[in-house]
Amino acid sequence: MAGKSRYLQAVAALLAAFCLFCATWYAARSSSPEPYQVNTARRPPEAQLDGEGATEEESRPDSLLPGEVIDINKADFYDLQRLPGIGERRAQDIVNWREEHGPFQSLDELVNVPGIGPGILEGLREYAAAG
Repeated sequence: MAGKSRYLQAVAALLAAFCLFCATWYAARSSSPEPYQVNTARRPPEAQLDGEGATEEESRPDSLLPGEVIDINKADFYDLQRLPGIGERRAQDIVNWREEHGPFQSLDELVNVPGIGPGILEGLREYAAAG
């Protein structure tokens, strides 16, 4: 490199090192096996395929989402059914009790609802809240 200043030589060496590093990093990333990621989606009901909008019932999940907690004072009939151990009858009983006596002060008050005992209450503790 005759005729080049030391500064220019240093800059060229750093640029070459940077390009070599980037090429090596890219090659390592593109050749490493990545775990497969699968995304799933529920197929729309036949009514939606014809261009009609989805009803509110069709857009609700059937079970709880990970980490989801349902407020028993605000949840409607359909959301209450998503709780473990709560079917249509118990969900309606919860709604009726709430309309008759007002909001639940704590989750423990669920034992006052017909059909809900200590066993079902314990199963609901991590999924429901009275807040």
